[in-house]
Amino acid sequence: MGPIGWQELLILAVIGILIFGKRLPEVGRSVGKSIVEFKKGLAGVDEEIDAAVSEKSKQVDTDTAHTTEAETHATAGGAA
Repeated sequence: MGPIGWQELLILAVIGILIFGKRLPEVGRSVGKSIVEFKKGLAGVDEEIDAAVSEKSKQVDTDTAHTTEAETHATAGGAA
């Protein structure tokens, strides 16, 4: 089974016209809007994931800075 050829597309178009008739453009618009909404939803999920990862990264950086600062003070205090 290979890619869809022009013969198959022609058969699908004829079947689509027979089934949907005058409503075919309306059905096409509906499918197009559905695809756009789906892509917007995926973009929203990606933004939420990026925000969560960024927030977690900042938290880890802050924790690391506090740990390093405490180690510096402990080392300086022990040497004195």
